[in-house]
Amino acid sequence: MTLSRRLCATALAGAMMALPMQAYADQFINILTGGTGGVYYPLGVAISKVYAEKIKDSKPSVQSTKASVENLNLIQQGKGELAFTLGDSLADAWKGNAEVGFKAKLDKLRTVAAIYPNYIQIAALKDSGVKTLADLKGKRLSVGAPKSGTELNARAILEGAGMSYKDLGKVEYLPFNESVELMKNRQLDATLISAGLGVSAIRDLCASVECVIVEIPKSVVEKVGTPYQAVTIPGGTYPGNDKDVAAAAVQNYLVTNAKLSDDLVYQMTKDLFDALPTLQAAHAAAKAIKIDAAGKNPPAPLHPGAEKFYKEKGAL
Repeated sequence: MTLSRRLCATALAGAMMALPMQAYADQFINILTGGTGGVYYPLGVAISKVYAEKIKDSKPSVQSTKASVENLNLIQQGKGELAFTLGDSLADAWKGNAEVGFKAKLDKLRTVAAIYPNYIQIAALKDSGVKTLADLKGKRLSVGAPKSGTELNARAILEGAGMSYKDLGKVEYLPFNESVELMKNRQLDATLISAGLGVSAIRDLCASVECVIVEIPKSVVEKVGTPYQAVTIPGGTYPGNDKDVAAAAVQNYLVTNAKLSDDLVYQMTKDLFDALPTLQAAHAAAKAIKIDAAGKNPPAPLHPGAEKFYKEKGAL
């Protein structure tokens, strides 16, 4: 064999050996969020930009979904690397609650971090006459996508108020933005949205038409029980609503699949907390993310990579 042929053969062999290494190095990080009118999506976009900058050779992407229940099933199937979810949905997934969309225990779920609380917010058209939960009887209400975390929240709150979908005039299962558009056109009376404070869909609604944020009394929250907690929506959060309003909240989480390497999840967790100012700039809800609470008492086990990070920070 001539020298030139030997050199070509060596180069070809080296290139073939390098291919698997390059494919392994290109780590895909698909981030599962929710509708574009919620909080999950803009935060997911912000996280993807952080990972693109901080995690070498990673290929982050953001997927808009029906949120919690769909996200958890996709993570279990290995069709995502990081997902947003509500805490009650995560608990149901870990147990395997078929009634809410989990046919069996989702045993590959691992928690990365508790992030911010989702406020369960009911916005009604002012001229609909809806001022209290009881006023929703006979009215047209949107409750989010079927079996989404928001829709499960809607069922729970109505039950706590001694009501069900049968008491409503009409139930629509729509994403946040679509619900708001129907309300602007007077085709819906109210919408229940489970999201961080200042969610863009309700801001848009109240900036366009006169709307009322409907109170969820503490007594109702107590009847629903854990993991729901009584909170307050501060006056001025939404246009035309200057007084504090009682509401309910459920903690949000970021989850991953058990198969992801400890090193990768450690890096993802570290970069998440190193970039908190960036996330807070993307959405005000991120101001509630606190490292001291992020790894404590999760509904599903912590991923060892995340656990390592919290132990280093003395946050467990």
